[in-house]
Amino acid sequence: MRILNITMENRIKELILACSSELFGIEISENLVQFQPTRKDVDGDLTLVVFPFVKILRCSPEAAGEQIGKFLSDKIDEISKYEPLRGFLNITLNDTYWLSSAQESLSDSFGLKKEGSEPMMMVEYASPNTNKPLHLGHLRNIFLGDAVSSILKANGHKVIRTQIINDRGIHICKSMLAWEKFSPLNEKGEKETPQNTGLKGDKLVGKYYVEFDKQMNAEVEVVLSEWEGGNIAAGVQEEYLKLKSAREGKNDAQLKDIDAKLKELAKNHTPLLKEAKEMLIKWEARDPQVYLLWSTMNGWVYDGFDETYKTMGVDFDKLYYESDTYLLGKDVVSEGLEKGVFYRKKDGSVWIDLTEEGLDEKIVLRSDGTAVYMTQDIGTAIERYKNYPELSGMVYTVGNEQDYHFKVLFLILKKLGYSWADNCHHLSYGMVDLPTGKMKSREGTVVDADDLMKDVISKAAEMTKERGHLDDMEEGHKQELYQQIGLAGLKYYLIKVDPKKRMMFNPEESIDLNGNTGPFIQYTHARICSLLKKAGKIDTKMNTKLTLLPTEKELIKNLVKFPRIISESAESYSPAVIANYCYELVKSYNQFYQNVKILPENETEIRNNRLLISKSTAKVIDHSLNLLGIYAPNRM
Repeated sequence: MRILNITMENRIKELILACSSELFGIEISENLVQFQPTRKDVDGDLTLVVFPFVKILRCSPEAAGEQIGKFLSDKIDEISKYEPLRGFLNITLNDTYWLSSAQESLSDSFGLKKEGSEPMMMVEYASPNTNKPLHLGHLRNIFLGDAVSSILKANGHKVIRTQIINDRGIHICKSMLAWEKFSPLNEKGEKETPQNTGLKGDKLVGKYYVEFDKQMNAEVEVVLSEWEGGNIAAGVQEEYLKLKSAREGKNDAQLKDIDAKLKELAKNHTPLLKEAKEMLIKWEARDPQVYLLWSTMNGWVYDGFDETYKTMGVDFDKLYYESDTYLLGKDVVSEGLEKGVFYRKKDGSVWIDLTEEGLDEKIVLRSDGTAVYMTQDIGTAIERYKNYPELSGMVYTVGNEQDYHFKVLFLILKKLGYSWADNCHHLSYGMVDLPTGKMKSREGTVVDADDLMKDVISKAAEMTKERGHLDDMEEGHKQELYQQIGLAGLKYYLIKVDPKKRMMFNPEESIDLNGNTGPFIQYTHARICSLLKKAGKIDTKMNTKLTLLPTEKELIKNLVKFPRIISESAESYSPAVIANYCYELVKSYNQFYQNVKILPENETEIRNNRLLISKSTAKVIDHSLNLLGIYAPNRM
């Protein structure tokens, strides 16, 4: 990652461009002024690439570096020395410059741009189905989307946090039907509800989604047995016999694949799935009884989700529901047909041809006139721009299995003439794996989000109690701290990895007080707070004329990177940039803490400077963690 002191880079660049006639005898292009990271084995804080100027000055790289270095040194007081080295100019800035920068970093708004100074953005994340509780995969999605929202806001954008709740479809009807058919009655003759069972609503509904699958699989065996006995329905006979005959001479892997296809074929002919499909048709026809059941069970789920979101510490500004949006986009398809963006096939279905763009043909309307997900997403995107006319771009936080879908979506929007499509971004992320493999919610083997959060909070409590530093803290405050530490472990672990990478989650590692973890960073913040409390009142002004030790300078250099880190994180939509910066800052502070005297320092001004550097470090850690949705406690 290339991060330098951008302010000084800009000063040098502007000076070279303004004085290019004096320095080179000609006006030069700004792309000739390039910087690169300073190598660790040489002295310097900034490195200017000299090669582009060698031809203009008609001299060796060493001579060109010397000429530019002397010019800059004469013009900029903060440059203490320079060294030309094989086509590069290493520039060292004086201690006054770094101490002045550290003073600036004490501002509460350090690194943060004024909200509204950048265009409005919308960030979509979470977007769950209402047939099951949130799970580990949702956690990565939600923590990424929430952090990106905060980072964009810190970078000056007005941000609208949103989700589209997938509250309709066959999967919802499966839970509804299973509850209707298989829920036991209590002594009052009531079916199971969150109120009479004490179960969270999303868990209760998820229980019946798993139950549906269990009951349907039992019916699959019955159907396959009937087919085996020759009782095969006319509509399926040909396909069934074809698959059966395909088994001859096949190896185990091929047989497994064929058997899976036979099971899938049988599923579509189970009475239970047929009932679920009939229920969906009734829902679409707004059947009063089905609609009441749907709204009741979805209400249970929303209450459960709200409880989970509260524990996570996330919220939303605007909610969209698929039941409201699934018909959106049909009018757009008609407009697209008129414009020639789409075309109609003989069967009446509507498509778009994207082969010239290296993609394929994509259906946007079925032959029966019903919409596909793409149609719905087109309509929802346009609707959002109608709701928020100031919107300049959208970020969709969705797993990488949907990469192709979003390429097509953004291309279609662009072809329809929506210029803002260029500002739509798919925040693609890899799946979260378990030691046992990928999660499957219909089999009930998914890692539940509530259970996982409860587990890491419990582990954090156990770890903190073992350390025994909180004996005088009230029990309510202890519980609050355990939650802060546990969630820091969970959030940071899922955020610190580049979003594009698939990852394995390890709960024990996540709350470790050593290494690249949230609690380790929190602990350093708490340590600084304790130090500042012991120090008492300190002067708010640094003495910028003092000499810095190497570890002091290194820490300040890391501190002043923060504004650029926020910009880079916002531009790349990657909270991992901030997470790993924060870890490096903490390591730098710990080096400083171990190598210099702070409270025992006898020289008052040196002591005051070091306390102010510590205070600034605590502020930047606090801001960084806050952007990641993590609380920085003052005590641990």
